Amino acid sequence: MHKKNVLTAGKRLEQTGRALIMIHGRGSTAQNMLSIAGNLQVDDYTLIAPQATNDTWYPYSFLEQPSRNEPWLSSALALLGDIVNDVTKTIDKKNIHFLGFSQGACLTLEFVARNADKYGGVVAFTGGLIGDKIYFESYKGDFQLTPIFIGTGNPDPHVPLIRVTETTRILRKMNADVTEKIYERIGHTIVQDEFDHANKILAKEKKSAAS
Repeated sequence: MHKKNVLTAGKRLEQTGRALIMIHGRGSTAQNMLSIAGNLQVDDYTLIAPQATNDTWYPYSFLEQPSRNEPWLSSALALLGDIVNDVTKTIDKKNIHFLGFSQGACLTLEFVARNADKYGGVVAFTGGLIGDKIYFESYKGDFQLTPIFIGTGNPDPHVPLIRVTETTRILRKMNADVTEKIYERIGHTIVQDEFDHANKILAKEKKSAAS
């Protein structure tokens, strides 16, 4: 199970009015996730980075039956829910953004699909919905054209391309504005073009909030 260890960076939420929840991958840390902020246009965002116990959100592959990853998976999803509930005491969901890498991207996509709403934006660097198959009954709500970016390498050693494309299809059916980019032979990493797409979402939402 997970201790509620959450790091923050940037200005206070009362000052920025917008949050970016950054979710690290397996074997990484919240601090490492915050360190990529230098590649992002987040000067006017409050950064929130939860830390998984023992640096992993759940022990097995995201392609296992969800029950194999319990109770860790439910605990991780509940932690994200607690963060969102806490943030929405100050700002609307439409000003909440999510960004995850690898296992963190899978957790991000699983959380927002189970709790679809109008968010500021979602960025998934190499990830897909969780499970040995797609559990359609788990996903509900309307994204109301929330912008979502999913980038992945082809091939990727951990995330099959078919799961990425299945995820994109489901999110679009749930009324998300999804941009999917497939990069040939980049390995399991984040490339500059992915940061560029993330920044388009972040900059777009900043302009919308100011208008």
